[in-house]
Amino acid sequence: MINFSERRHRVDAIITGVFFIAAAVTSIIGLKLYQPAITGDDYLTQASLHTQPVIIGALNELFLVATASGTGIMLYPYLRRYNEQMGLAYFCFRLLEAILILIGTLSVLAIVSLSKAYAANPAADVGAYKAVGTALIAIHDWTFMLGPNFMLGINTFIYSYVFFKSRLIPRALSVIGIVGAIMIFIAAHLEMFGVMKQLSVGGMVMAIPIFIYEMSLAVYLIVKGFNINAIKSLQ
Repeated sequence: MINFSERRHRVDAIITGVFFIAAAVTSIIGLKLYQPAITGDDYLTQASLHTQPVIIGALNELFLVATASGTGIMLYPYLRRYNEQMGLAYFCFRLLEAILILIGTLSVLAIVSLSKAYAANPAADVGAYKAVGTALIAIHDWTFMLGPNFMLGINTFIYSYVFFKSRLIPRALSVIGIVGAIMIFIAAHLEMFGVMKQLSVGGMVMAIPIFIYEMSLAVYLIVKGFNINAIKSLQ
């Protein structure tokens, strides 16, 4: 018979898995929908013409912030059982990732407002509007690089390492997480120094392991849950 404590851990695992899946889905939808506001030379015109899709995309990004923070909240109690400092480090870097995503989302919404102002004033100085728009797009691009790449690499490495040492999940799965974290962290540096462009084929290839890991981890947690014996050994 499953006792109350084991049932609680089972529910925690399911919620964590759902958060991981929701974070992946909302990030893809958000990135797709707000493209008119951040790509193309005519973004000043296109952003106002696609206001609703861009705002829906921004809402998905806000859900991403919530679900990413949710995984941090759900995993922290388990990570701290192994090591208090590592648990706190994971939670902080996950929170920083969410904050950077939020800043990027705000910059996209600001571009929509800028585009509307430009559409309402066709005689305005295009150069001035483009200067502001370029700055907002740059903020989005840098936050996208530092949040879902740089910070993601750090926090994924931390919790995957703890999973590997504590055996909360199968070690083979946690190894994929460690490899994926290192690859996305390297991708962030390559993008930062201009060796590779954001959303390039190379960047997508280097992001595949961490995507596979997060989705595999989510399914495993929903179906199997955390290793109860490992949890007991950490108490």
